[in-house]
Amino acid sequence: MAYTDRVVITGVGLAAPNGNTPEEFRRALLTGVSGITRIEVRFMGPVLAGVCRFDERKYQGAKERRRGTRAGATAIYCCHEALQRAGLPRERLHADRVGVFLGITEHGTVETENEIDVIRQHDYDTRCWSHHHNPRTVANNPAGEVTLNLKLHGPHYTIGAACAAGNAGLIQGVQMLRLGEVDVALGGGVSEATGSFGIFASFASEGALAEHEDPTKASRPFDLKRNGIVVSEGGCVFVLERLEDALRRGASIVAEVAGYAMNSDAADPVVPEPGTVAACMRLALERAGMEPKDIDIINTHATATPVGDEQEVIAINEVFGDCETVYVNNTKSFIGHAMGAAGALELAGNLGAYEDGLVHPTINLTELDPKCAMRNLVIDRPQRLAEVDYILNNSFGMLGTNSAVITRRYRG
Repeated sequence: MAYTDRVVITGVGLAAPNGNTPEEFRRALLTGVSGITRIEVRFMGPVLAGVCRFDERKYQGAKERRRGTRAGATAIYCCHEALQRAGLPRERLHADRVGVFLGITEHGTVETENEIDVIRQHDYDTRCWSHHHNPRTVANNPAGEVTLNLKLHGPHYTIGAACAAGNAGLIQGVQMLRLGEVDVALGGGVSEATGSFGIFASFASEGALAEHEDPTKASRPFDLKRNGIVVSEGGCVFVLERLEDALRRGASIVAEVAGYAMNSDAADPVVPEPGTVAACMRLALERAGMEPKDIDIINTHATATPVGDEQEVIAINEVFGDCETVYVNNTKSFIGHAMGAAGALELAGNLGAYEDGLVHPTINLTELDPKCAMRNLVIDRPQRLAEVDYILNNSFGMLGTNSAVITRRYRG
């Protein structure tokens, strides 16, 4: 890869159900702290969910917050935090050279459900419909709210890639940097899914909504008794820069983006296809100039659905089955499925391994499903490695969209 094509992460901002900074999040993953609780959802009653508790007003005024969305507030919080950690306060940015690329699973559902609930209480009088509805529900809303808040003039858009969207936002940022369209990219993903009764109702109708008497044990990827998804919200944004620009300003480098790939199953609306999932991982490895044995950690997408988990395991075993030093974990066991934010959050949760050498575990795995058996699946307690150099992050979505992102420890 040409030196000018190398792209690095110089800042991370996140809001997760069990932490509002990379340090808090990492500590929770290493000490077994779940972020799942039970909440009340309209028409559904009590459900299990991962809810974030960041300060929405930290970077927004009251009027701005009233006009905006939960997804927008999450994106604004994460972008500010990421830029501060990258050493790029607003006054140091060239506003027309900063792009915002945020993955989402869906957007506008929460606002529409809320407005329908309001007019239902007023005999369906559409005069009660908010004049803020349109800007709140357009697909580019979360990224657009960021540009309004930070006064950025570069390109912004959201990327609808279902639950692969967090990875897709990062990938888009890398591509725009390599094209020379921007000098700083804010890439990642956000989700406000817990505000929508529809998403809970739909998973319940599929028989895919998790239930457990103890909320912290509800998200159980690979477990024989797993019974579905825990819906979560959250956000994670990476500051991405070309390596030469980051070095020129003396930035601290979190990790380098080594390779990535996206492809489509074209097989089933909801069930992953192992062959194309394996092909996606292989393409990411090829672009990174790597062999499967070079990877140290695979963070799995597995959501704790019976078939979905099995299909991913088949693909991982096909590509990495002979690799004795590749370790596997799962972050959703701690935070549930953060939808559009999932890929970015799960990658962020593993980046700390470059510093501490630990593979965070998969929790709630009491009895491994034999169909989900993998070499070096880390369970319950962190696994210490001599060194961590490469991490592969899987993230897949409905309608068969697959993504894999590989990062490497930066060594110059």
